[in-house]
Amino acid sequence: MIEDGTGLFTIGELSRSTGLSVRTIRYWSDEGALPPVARSAGGYRLYDAGSAARLELIRTLRELGLGLHAVRQVLAGETTVAEVAATHVAALDAQIRSLKVTRAVLSTVARRGSTAEEMTLMNKLARLSAAERRRIIEEFVDEMFHGLDTADPVIRERMRSAAVDLPEEPTPEQVDAWVELAELLQEPGFRARMRKVAEYNAADRGQEAPAGASMWFAQRLVQLAAQARGRGIGPEAPEAEGILRDLLGDADPAAVLERLEAPENEQVARYRELLIAVKGQPPLAAHREEFAWVVAALRARVAR
Repeated sequence: MIEDGTGLFTIGELSRSTGLSVRTIRYWSDEGALPPVARSAGGYRLYDAGSAARLELIRTLRELGLGLHAVRQVLAGETTVAEVAATHVAALDAQIRSLKVTRAVLSTVARRGSTAEEMTLMNKLARLSAAERRRIIEEFVDEMFHGLDTADPVIRERMRSAAVDLPEEPTPEQVDAWVELAELLQEPGFRARMRKVAEYNAADRGQEAPAGASMWFAQRLVQLAAQARGRGIGPEAPEAEGILRDLLGDADPAAVLERLEAPENEQVARYRELLIAVKGQPPLAAHREEFAWVVAALRARVAR
């Protein structure tokens, strides 16, 4: 406090009492956050006890990350501390989510040993909005089923509406799976093979077939093969014959085996696995073991 009986402080005295630098206090004063209450005869800025309290509030708000514009709004009564805090929390949440994605991308880059080009693509794909990720899926499925009016509409809609949203805290594995999935969906060879799968589906169905009927075979396959594996029945065991008969009915085993062994099925399985991985679900949901059991059982039967 200057010794003139006014009870006012110089910037230097505020600096010594608060621990803030003179330069910082002067800057906040110049920006209108801490206007002086008076000037000394020599033109120096002077502040009172209220200014000191105001300075402590400014420091607190700044340490919490608020910009000077928001600080001035609070000090001017244009907004409340609570309102500014709520806005700042939302901004921090967005920043935290972004940092978590950055961390996941960098972890994936480090594990993959990615090049600069791969890292750039990975970062771009990981930061796509949920709407942009959904658009990639929808465009892929629309192209896959375009013009195939007899294709099962339930399968088409399930694929089109597949959720591919990365969580707010994606693991490196989820980022890795999404990047591979996005790259796969844009690969011409994969798109052509998946188109062939859709053509198979359309050719196998009649106009009168109920929607969703195409899913019966895969569901029945998984059910019967899982039961067989659970009972310890090997693909070449005599009991496998009856299980295949329940699954295939009158269908030609050789034709079914050829379809199941087609390269398309391997990539369909990988597609399912990647969707599952993005969702953070267990990998067993892809049912590779069940399909492998049926393929092995068919091979044994066709070879006889």
